[in-house]
Amino acid sequence: MAVAMTELVAQKCEACRVGSPPATEAEIAEYGEQIPDWEIVGRNGIPTLERVFEFGNFAAALDFTNRVGELAEEQGHHPALLTEWGRVTVTWWTHKIRNLHVNDFVMAAKTDRAFGE
Repeated sequence: MAVAMTELVAQKCEACRVGSPPATEAEIAEYGEQIPDWEIVGRNGIPTLERVFEFGNFAAALDFTNRVGELAEEQGHHPALLTEWGRVTVTWWTHKIRNLHVNDFVMAAKTDRAFGE
């Protein structure tokens, strides 16, 4: 049974170690449906989740960047953030395994929620 978006948002990141299993093809398909605005993008041979968020000005983009940073600190899982005038690009992947993990999908859902607030 698929995990509902609210359940994905409610999950907490689990601690990852080198050798932790990456997200399976089935998990990627299932969770990907729940975060449809995110793309899987290869960066230096590593699959990542990436989304560009649009804003009316730099101050709003910076505020969102800070909210995502606070989420990252709370969960102990950190993205790449590119803040520009009117937009923020957020990229999630699990550094220790150089791949996508379920945590990345959890954090993408949490990022979407932060954008909607």
